[in-house]
Amino acid sequence: MGNGLPSHIEESDLISYGLLGLIGAVERFDPMREIKFETYAISRIKGSIIDELRSLDWVPRSVRSKAREIEKVCAVLENRLQRAPSDEEIAAELNISVPEFRQSLTQIANTSIVALDELWSISGSDGDQASLIDTVEDPKSKDPSRMLDLRELKARLAAAIDALPKREKIVIALYYYESLTLREIGEVLGVTESRVSQLHTKAILRLKGRLRDEIEPAAIG
Repeated sequence: MGNGLPSHIEESDLISYGLLGLIGAVERFDPMREIKFETYAISRIKGSIIDELRSLDWVPRSVRSKAREIEKVCAVLENRLQRAPSDEEIAAELNISVPEFRQSLTQIANTSIVALDELWSISGSDGDQASLIDTVEDPKSKDPSRMLDLRELKARLAAAIDALPKREKIVIALYYYESLTLREIGEVLGVTESRVSQLHTKAILRLKGRLRDEIEPAAIG
């Protein structure tokens, strides 16, 4: 989770934040639910780290605002065009130049603390949370509603990834499934590490925007 964080965020601090989550997991874990402690604890540890990092508020508000704006524009353009918009189309909608748009992606990438492992609340699960990419349901679980929630979440994420432009989909696959570094992905695609970072950030913003559009109306309904 330390990847991409500013240099002033010490690893020892992350460990301390994680220990708080671990202690909370020990105190709140219920063996009667037949969920592996490791699965439960990982979510709590990640959540504790993310909460502490957010409380530091080291990300400029302008960058957070720009990220939300790009998410919204991507979702609007995809609905309008029925396809993933290009950099040029997104920049035009934002009323900025393509270099300015890519610079914004770089700024967002440099300050991002979560991506596909961001924690999402699961409806009907008493406040439990699951990451978008790596949470796997305990095969011994007997809670059908929880199994259905996770299956639907994975299906939404898979569909959202499948709808990404080819290069962004490759970046997501190589980064999260093949565990390649941004530099290694750049060598595969024949682009700079900075450009890979921009593609990764844009893909994450597309995914977050699309999933938010799908989840929020369902919650309201």
